[in-house]
Amino acid sequence: MTTTTLPKVAGKLTPNAPLAPLVWFKSGGVAQWLFEPRDVTDLQAFLRDLDPAVPVMALGLGSNLIVRDGGVPGVVVRLGKAFAKVSKSAELTLDCGAGASGILVSSTARDEQIAGLEFLRSIPGTVGGFVRMNGGAYGGEVKDILVDCDVVLRDGSLVTLPVADLGYTYRHSELPEGAIVVAARFRGRAGLSAEIQAEMDRISASREASQPLRSKTGGSTFKNPGEKKAWQLVDEAGCRGLTLGGAQVSEKHCNFLLNLGEATSADIEALGEEVRRRVKDKSGVTLEWEIQRVGTCARASDNQQVGNK
Repeated sequence: MTTTTLPKVAGKLTPNAPLAPLVWFKSGGVAQWLFEPRDVTDLQAFLRDLDPAVPVMALGLGSNLIVRDGGVPGVVVRLGKAFAKVSKSAELTLDCGAGASGILVSSTARDEQIAGLEFLRSIPGTVGGFVRMNGGAYGGEVKDILVDCDVVLRDGSLVTLPVADLGYTYRHSELPEGAIVVAARFRGRAGLSAEIQAEMDRISASREASQPLRSKTGGSTFKNPGEKKAWQLVDEAGCRGLTLGGAQVSEKHCNFLLNLGEATSADIEALGEEVRRRVKDKSGVTLEWEIQRVGTCARASDNQQVGNK
């Protein structure tokens, strides 16, 4: 693809755009094209006129994502400030742009005295990612607060999907392939701003105490498989502190993988697969990735030493 074969845009279209600076792990390759649309109309027109064979992927804050070292073919769409607005739209309901952060949504809910959205404060991502993955934490899930969402389909059409149409299960939705969430409505319950803030403070303190928030990480690595938490199974398999290349299983919370400095995405993903193997051998449980892994591998995996610190 060249600029002459791609549709005209009002926003920004960048070839061979480095993605490592845009994801929390700070690793990975480039996007063949990075598209930052000016508004919904710009996004619709681009997708409508783009060759249907070209893959399209949405990128939020990059918090729950491994971008493989070979990069991402096709177009990566990143929604900027135009998609980050949050306002009250109806009784106890917020209209949220897909680029808005969980902190902005929960803080706006507090100011509007809407309770029940506090858990979004603890999820390091954007509304688009929350909706796609049924984001959740501290007893709340998006499926419990979502009214509906606006989605631009791969053909450029804009549709509104009610929560019942999203097929929500644990950390999963049935959004159409290539669809990009551009807005969502969240409904809570009546509350007092002071009590909402107190709950947000409690959640924030709990995360600070238990998670490696100041590290290059991707958040929760594996889905909780059932009665036992994923971190417990990882710990019981002896993986706390396990290293491979420049990657490590966090000693503070062993359902988090860390980039200790110069880890490749291959290091991080291979470490995750080694953890899955050891957990399966120890407990018989096959952990499922919660972190999304996208793009292509740069080369065959190196034979790196796995060890414990």
